Amino acid sequence: MKKIKNPGYFKKKFNNLLSNDIGIDLGTANTLVYVRGRGIVLNEPTVVALNEKTGRVVAVGSQAQKMIGRTPSHITAIRPLVDGVISDFEITEEMIAYLINKSQNNSKKMFGPRVLVGVPSGITNVETRAVRDAVKNSGAREVHLIEEPMVAAIGNRLPIKDAIGSVIIDIGGGTTDIAVISLGGIVNSKNLRVAGDRFNDDIIQYVRNKFKILIGEKTAERLKIDIGSVLPLDEPLEATMRGRDLVTGLPREVKISDTHIRKAISQSLVLLLDSVKEVLEITPPEIISDILNRGIILTGGGAMIKQLDVLLNEVAKVPVYVADDPLTSVARGTGIVLEDLNGYGEVLIQDEDGIPLKE
Repeated sequence: MKKIKNPGYFKKKFNNLLSNDIGIDLGTANTLVYVRGRGIVLNEPTVVALNEKTGRVVAVGSQAQKMIGRTPSHITAIRPLVDGVISDFEITEEMIAYLINKSQNNSKKMFGPRVLVGVPSGITNVETRAVRDAVKNSGAREVHLIEEPMVAAIGNRLPIKDAIGSVIIDIGGGTTDIAVISLGGIVNSKNLRVAGDRFNDDIIQYVRNKFKILIGEKTAERLKIDIGSVLPLDEPLEATMRGRDLVTGLPREVKISDTHIRKAISQSLVLLLDSVKEVLEITPPEIISDILNRGIILTGGGAMIKQLDVLLNEVAKVPVYVADDPLTSVARGTGIVLEDLNGYGEVLIQDEDGIPLKE
């Protein structure tokens, strides 16, 4: 009998016919879905609109986000993840099921998909099980979990398996992950609840105190993106914001500058910078030498705040680079891992028995 030269190839092709491989960047602000062979097919806000009278989900993602601040009393726009952790299990389960079904584009497969999910570093066993169960109950045949800074490093093609130190800072919506990676593992890391949502809250509070105007979360997010900068710019930026005057209760419009945004987020920014220094201070000297040569990679939505890389460079005395397309680093990383799941088995989150989390 003739021996098959590459049985793994045929096994892979057979599995592709039976089910899809899906990677999910389950973020506090946005959820991205990667389907093997098709790339990133969905990028939806992590928002669900719920009808409290019937208990049914009205909308998910972009449609639900449009409803924030505009819903009648019986419809609530919910963000089921808080600080990178599931806060409403049933709503998260429905959202994931919706996204998985939508991403498969009505393709008929014999089995449910194999799903890889990025989660924050330092996630507890309880939180890990919550994510796993939510994805499993959403119709997945097999569930694997991987820490977001690790998969973001893979997405940016860093040499994570080599004896070379790499540092990645993933600033998401709910959490910031700072990780030093070498030889396929995280040497040291820190996860903090200072990220995009915290900056938005800071802006809302600052505008309330400074201008006596109440603005919404979406307005704060827009101001942060449009004119937010952590260092003074050569040409100052201005934007118009609209909100409710807290004194008169009437609508009011005022101009706000990048200087105001910088003052608003300054305290949270100091916490972020101090955390980066803490991680570097406990990093082995040989890896520090690698970091001086290779620099720090900034990824996630927060990496797009103007001048953040320049400020980090000044504070940490290390070159800092913003990743190409930082919003999709984790999703792209899940795609790379799914191409060779066995090869990346050592970087997956293990259960209590040391076995990758799957059925």
